[in-house]
Amino acid sequence: HRAGKLRVRPARPLPAGTAFTVEVRYGGTARPLRPLRGLWGDIGWEPLVDGALVAGQPVGAPSWFPCNDHVADKAAYRIAVTAPSAYTVVATGTLASTRAAASTTTWVYEQPAPTPTYLAAVHVGRYDVLALDAPGGPPQPVFAPPHLAAAVAHDFGRQPRMTAVFEELFGPYPFAEYGVVVVDEDLEVPVEAQGLSAFGRNHVDGRRGCEHLVAHELAHQWFGNSLTVADWRHIWLHEGFATYAEWLWSERSGGPPAAAHAARAHAALARLPQDLRIGDPGVRGLFDDRVYRRGALTVHALRRTLGDGPFLTLLREWTSAYRHGSVTTADLATLAGRYAPGGLSEFFRSWLHTGRLPALP
Repeated sequence: HRAGKLRVRPARPLPAGTAFTVEVRYGGTARPLRPLRGLWGDIGWEPLVDGALVAGQPVGAPSWFPCNDHVADKAAYRIAVTAPSAYTVVATGTLASTRAAASTTTWVYEQPAPTPTYLAAVHVGRYDVLALDAPGGPPQPVFAPPHLAAAVAHDFGRQPRMTAVFEELFGPYPFAEYGVVVVDEDLEVPVEAQGLSAFGRNHVDGRRGCEHLVAHELAHQWFGNSLTVADWRHIWLHEGFATYAEWLWSERSGGPPAAAHAARAHAALARLPQDLRIGDPGVRGLFDDRVYRRGALTVHALRRTLGDGPFLTLLREWTSAYRHGSVTTADLATLAGRYAPGGLSEFFRSWLHTGRLPALP
């Protein structure tokens, strides 16, 4: 154990392809859990005024459990958390059991689907549990502070319908359930985890003013959580598709069509410095807003290039072929190329690997 890594050398050589198990026991003097500070602010385990949350993206998982913190290393998880009984614990997976002691309760969650380390999460707080009516869809529990329950129920009330629309567009929802936690503090941005998303109280206004963020985080369950980038240089595959899902929901729910959102985004990006290549934005550019908006424009331009029918077929094939796997831009380009007789190499080069913003098709 050195330099933050545990290296394991088997006692005897293992033939290639051999399955094996490593059991690691560890201990020591515990320190108060605290977030990691870096380029992206505080990440990982974050104490709240009354509770805690985990924001693991991109490298915050080691703040609370030992792991090989690489985005392509997926595993099943079982998470057990003991907290004072006045608090509710929500974690990645579905609730398997609770066990009460004198003044504490242990909550056990299990997530059998392959999960990257950064998408394992825990939330602790004083919450009421709201069950959204989702006939035919996955269970969708919402955990909210009691004084926000009515506003939360309204603002997330269309989420089951949104799920049905996304299942039509993207294919079956990839996990057993989809939970939402609204914490009683302001958050700069919502935080997605595997089968779970967290919002701040500032994302709730009782008027669905942040419904585009509800769509964004839900779409991440397909684009980011089921289909996870093989390394962070391809992050536009997460954020571009999730942002485009906001525009698709607007189009399907009576708001402006995706084309109108694309025109506004293109005009706004044209006024900004055009020096970021979103196909590999670099460490400092991972969460640059241009990755999100130009990524969504890339998806819209692909839709324009292929036509609606082939584009929607491509979306469903993309989520099906790589379900619970790791993906790269090259994987998408290869798959999309089957729908374009002339090939798409110049398309992806101009949209992802040049700084200058192309015109929309």
